[in-house]
This record gives sequence, structure tokens and C-alpha cells, in this order.
Amino acid sequence: MEYVIAFDRTNVAIKAEQNLLERKLNVSVIPIPSTIRAGCGICLRLGSDEIRPALRSLSKISIGVGDMLLYSRVEENKLFIYNEVEDIEGFMEKKLTSLLDNCTTGGCGAKISPGELSRLLAGLPAYHDENLIVGYDSSDDAAVYKFDEKHSIVTTVDFFPPMVNDPKTFGRIAAANALSDIYAMGGKPVTALNLVCFPQSMDTAILRDILVGGTEKVVEASCVLAGGHSIYDKEPKYGLAVTGIVENEKVLKNDTPKVSQKLILTKPLGTGLIMSALRGGVASPEAVEKAVGVMQRLNRYAAEKLRGYNVGACTDITGFGLLAHALEMAGERVSMLIYPNELPFFQEAYNYAADFLMTAAGQRNREHIAGKADVSALPNPLQELLFDPQTSGGLLLSADPEQAGDLLKEIQTDDPAARIIGEVIEREKDVILLR
Repeated sequence: MEYVIAFDRTNVAIKAEQNLLERKLNVSVIPIPSTIRAGCGICLRLGSDEIRPALRSLSKISIGVGDMLLYSRVEENKLFIYNEVEDIEGFMEKKLTSLLDNCTTGGCGAKISPGELSRLLAGLPAYHDENLIVGYDSSDDAAVYKFDEKHSIVTTVDFFPPMVNDPKTFGRIAAANALSDIYAMGGKPVTALNLVCFPQSMDTAILRDILVGGTEKVVEASCVLAGGHSIYDKEPKYGLAVTGIVENEKVLKNDTPKVSQKLILTKPLGTGLIMSALRGGVASPEAVEKAVGVMQRLNRYAAEKLRGYNVGACTDITGFGLLAHALEMAGERVSMLIYPNELPFFQEAYNYAADFLMTAAGQRNREHIAGKADVSALPNPLQELLFDPQTSGGLLLSADPEQAGDLLKEIQTDDPAARIIGEVIEREKDVILLR
């Protein structure tokens, strides 16, 4: 939504425009539409996140509500509809309080598709350093840089728009999601930096609660919050840049599974579908509560269980969905055999998919997987779960077959939904097989 301010006098309109440009607000002059009556022939157009700061700025130079008319502007059927805001003073004091109403998408569903991202990263200029053990060329979860003969630094960054309205819950989920990349590499988080984008039109008490929720998870991870960076933006976004440490011999990569190893998934699928249902107003409170509980849970507890077991590869399931992450894990050497009947998922998410609920990110993931896995024999709801973008999803790991059962039992003490969902096999025509 946009807003336009119409003025009675041309000199007032010019003074207002100059003031707002000096404030570096994104303001433009447009002709006054025929449906708006005012004495001059121009009006100023601003975005929804800038209109209230603009009105407050104008009031400080003695341009008040008696000098203007304010209209909201929306486009319908290629025509602009203007609705007058009658109580401008009340509008100026109103603060946006709904995180979801101010965002077009949320969580890891906001990620750029894996195929497009690969094309964007291809051929970038690079400085080569032999101490960089893991970089972006392998589509891994975090970068790993060797700094002595025993240890390496693990670094990652992750942030996104809200997928829930409660600020503290959003902060917890975003922080848990960012910390997960360190765990997926076999590391321990050491320091974290806040990353904040926040609209000027929103109450800063909301931002305070987001930061509180995020800090709770940083503390739970035995990690130090060391600072951060914040900017104004049209939509709220939050996350962390995290630095961790890992022993050189215990670095876990996402593309080094061994043939015959079993695949373990530690959290259920379907959070993307449930959050989409929440946005559409059809999600049950019970489904949302289950999904939020899983998204808030740190992967720390599953990752700590891996010590002492032969784990070939590990990644966390996020916006690319299970199959795209399994595709990255297979790399160029092996194929992944997935057991569809063993997949853990939220029954509510399956039901929403059965009612033809989909996510845009899920369809992008489906397009990316086309030609690499044949899902046509599966029920459509199960297909959607395989492509569903997860926010703060579980770990997907490969473990030696004789150890996988014992490892699973240990993981299930904190993550009871964990399951053995497949195995690593010799390379076949399809990178991913489902049977």
C-alpha cells in the first residue's frame, strides 16, 4: 500500500517535498488524480513505512493537518483506488503492531531458489586461501577456516522476515535457525552478532521483544552475544551472524556421505505448510503450537549426540526443502534412497496439502528437483512435504549402518520425531530415489 498527500497550495507542496527529500525519504511528485480535490495540481507519494515519519517531519516545519489531505492508494484491476484518511493526527500516532501484516513472506520460505542462487554465485571473483576448508562452492551450511593445526573457525549468517506474529517467538526461531548452521558443521557456537532490519513505522517495543527472544536462544546455546548491526527497512527482518569453533578432524560437510550409510532426519517436515496456513487464516492453534515448538528447538541437542559415531555428512533442512538438501548431500558421487513411509511430518501439514495448500518456495524447490527425482508415484500431499521449505528444520545426517540405530535412540531422547528415512547407495541415473 502507498499513500499520497495532497496540498491546498503549491508553495506548501514544494516546501513539503524539499523537507522530505532532505530527510532522505523516498518521496515522489505525481499529478493529483481526478478523484482528489485540492487547490494545487500535484501531490506527494510515499510508501507505507515512510508516511508516518514524513507526517511527523512536516509537522515540525509547521505544515499541519489543515494544509493537506491524506489518502491511501491501492491498485485494483490496473486502476488506483484512493481512500481518504480522515483522522490524520490519529493516523500519525498509530504504530504497526502486526509482524505478519507488514511482510509479504516469512522464514526460510523467503530464500532465493537453489537453482537461481547457484547461477548467481557461479564465476564470482575469488581469492584462494589454502586454509579455507569449506567455502560457498560446495553449497555447505557455513564456512570453515583453519587457523591452527587443531582447530578451525566456523562462520555463518542467516536472517529472514517473520513467520509468526509474536515478536519473542520470532526472535527465538530466527536465532535457532542461524545457530543451526554451526551445529550442522560439527562446531560449537562461540559468538553471535544481531542482524536487524526494522520499519520506522513499527513500535520499537516489538523490536525489543524480538531481540529478547533471540538472546534467549543465544544464551541457551552457551554462546556470547557480542554486538550487531541494525538498519531501517520496509519489512522487519532478524537473524544472527555466528562464529563457532570446531576441531579440524571433526568438521562435518554436507556432501561427503558414504555408500551404505543410513540417513537420519531429526525433526518432522511441514513447518512451511503450517505457517502458510497460518497466513491464510486456516491453521489450527494446535498445528501452529507444534510447528513453533519444533522451530524454536535448537539442533544443539541432536548435534551433541553425534560424538563417538561415524557420521559421513550432515546438513540442516531449511528453505530448500528435504529433497534439495538431499540432492546437495549426494553431490556427484552417490545417490540417495528415501523411504517415503518413514518420513516424520506433521499430520496437519499433510492435511493442508491435501486441501491443495501450497507454498511458493515449495514450488520453486519442485522445479529445481525436476529431472533428478521422480515423485509422481507418491500422493500429492507427501510430495509437497518433500519440497516444503523448512524454517529452523532438523539435521539430515548419514551414519554407518551398524551404528545408526543406537544413534537414533540417543537423538530421540530430545527429538522424539527423529527417524531413519533412507540410505546412501551407489550412483544411479536418478540422484534421489523414493521407494
